[in-house]
Amino acid sequence: MNQITPSPNALDLARRVLRIEADAVAALAARLDQRFLRAVDLILHCHGRVIVSGIGKSGHIARKIAATFASTGTPAYFVHPAEASHGDLGMITRDDVLIALSNSGESAELMAIVPIIRRQGGKVIAITGNPASSLAIESDAHLDAAVAEEACPHNLAPTASTTAALALGDALAVVLLDARGFGAEDFARSHPGGTLGRRLLTHVRDVMAPAPVVSPTASVAEAILEISRGGLGMTAVVDESSRLLGIFTDGDLRRAFERNIDLRAKTAGEVMTVKPRAIGPERLAVEAVEMMEQFKINALPVVDASGIVLGALNMHHLFRAKVI
Repeated sequence: MNQITPSPNALDLARRVLRIEADAVAALAARLDQRFLRAVDLILHCHGRVIVSGIGKSGHIARKIAATFASTGTPAYFVHPAEASHGDLGMITRDDVLIALSNSGESAELMAIVPIIRRQGGKVIAITGNPASSLAIESDAHLDAAVAEEACPHNLAPTASTTAALALGDALAVVLLDARGFGAEDFARSHPGGTLGRRLLTHVRDVMAPAPVVSPTASVAEAILEISRGGLGMTAVVDESSRLLGIFTDGDLRRAFERNIDLRAKTAGEVMTVKPRAIGPERLAVEAVEMMEQFKINALPVVDASGIVLGALNMHHLFRAKVI
């Protein structure tokens, strides 16, 4: 079998592709005008769903745009235009807005359904590379995604044109997100199974464990037993009202040994770390991670606004919760 190797100008060709696609996207900014705002207005005042449709490579881009809309606060889904002509058109109602993607603007599959959607009262937003195309003329709002050239050396394969259409879809999604006041917590609720969702939805109270505690008059031996019992590498030292006075950790124990302190004659209150870092139960778990990393600590007591100890957590809890 003959071995196939990249040509000597492979990197130059790759850089050319990136330059062409970057230029195509940059050119879109200068063409944004009232038509873009019209498209935004149509979607914001839509009482149904946003349907995104296209065929071929435009269909793949349409699927991505629908997914981006849906995850950023604009309910949307993809409908295949060919399937729409064979029954799926019933999924589209007069309250919906159709975003139709076609670089030529003459896709037969789209042009078969767009007039029907418009006749029943639905609105159409077209994203094409040809403002004079049938699809552009038939639409309520047209977004010009024309590119000077495709990145394909033969100027044939949809490359820059699909990138431009995808970028316009992202621009729409972000403007809509901003208009709806869609925030980080809203985004997390759309992604509960992902890392981002866990980071934005998991609070300290969700992962904390019961805190081992001792009084300041407890012996160091009692404090060490409490550390072992709790399995957190620390114990909180609290007053009679359970308010945090300090913590005694494995690290405190090591440092005491290094200074040749006779721990048999000491109490927990004499060897504890005073005014330790602590965190509230309503804080995000990811904030606990940031605090631990910043101050190079492995465990945190959890306290309420009055300083009463409610629990504790360490890095193992955060790993198990997949916050890290």
